[in-house]
Amino acid sequence: MNEGVSDYTKFIIDLRRHMWKSGVETELRRLIWQIAVMGKYISAKMQEANRKLAGFKNIRIFQHGEEQQTVERSADEILKNQLKDSGFVRAYTSEEQGSVIQIGKGEEKYFITADPLAGSSLVETNLTIGTIIGIHRESMLDEGRKTLAAAMYIMYGPLITMVYSAGKGTHEFVLNREGEYVLSEENITLRERGDIYSPGGLRKDWAPEHLKYLEFLEKEGYKLRYSGGFVPDINQLLIKRGGIFTYPALIRESPQGKLRLLYELQPMAFIIEQAGGMATDGKQDILTIKVENLNQRCPIYIGSRFEVEKAREFQV
Repeated sequence: MNEGVSDYTKFIIDLRRHMWKSGVETELRRLIWQIAVMGKYISAKMQEANRKLAGFKNIRIFQHGEEQQTVERSADEILKNQLKDSGFVRAYTSEEQGSVIQIGKGEEKYFITADPLAGSSLVETNLTIGTIIGIHRESMLDEGRKTLAAAMYIMYGPLITMVYSAGKGTHEFVLNREGEYVLSEENITLRERGDIYSPGGLRKDWAPEHLKYLEFLEKEGYKLRYSGGFVPDINQLLIKRGGIFTYPALIRESPQGKLRLLYELQPMAFIIEQAGGMATDGKQDILTIKVENLNQRCPIYIGSRFEVEKAREFQV
């Protein structure tokens, strides 16, 4: 029996071993591993919040919105406090903070951006949500992809999974029962053309050119797959090996787009491009757009190359 277990473990590659074999520099791989571990604590906080919601639902001591904000703040505090003690991070910013916070001594190599709990409004309904992280070598407000050293997201669903890229492909890991992140899929590569689409926003608010683009996808037989959560929808594109997620500029509600360039779009664009895909605002590549302020929003077309390039044709 012990021999069987030993044979089995020969085929398991955990996160730290994978990054070492892939040639990820020492400090970066330690930082990625530390953030992955933080996902366990964030998951525990979400479960705690859901128990509170269930336990107090009838007497309504907690309002849904208040509890949702508490979970977001808890996730943010976990990331900020743990990164402060990591020794690798000079500064941190997140959707919750709204400013860049110096958490290091000034000599650390990395700058972190975070959406601590993307899709937190879905906690109450028990749908999948996630944490999005960008790891930068320079200030977050510098221009272009040169600042991103790595990007990752942790997804809290039936399984806790983590997808990362350090510029050497895109890889998926699953948190097993022993509390270790083990390799699930290595070097994920999107097909040139997929067959699913995930469109955000209300149809009545779409611009005419965007509506025509989606009508093209429908006519081509693309299958609608939209969860209302950015992380699970992007993860679906990766695991299904293609398709497109889009959240365009909306005429009335969000003419500049809804999703934040720094916290959400840049990290996901880095991951998707490392998997052979593309990410644009309809015209420019996401990773070439200058970040002018922390809460800058942007339209997004992200996924397989064919669908993203076709979207660009409709914007002309």
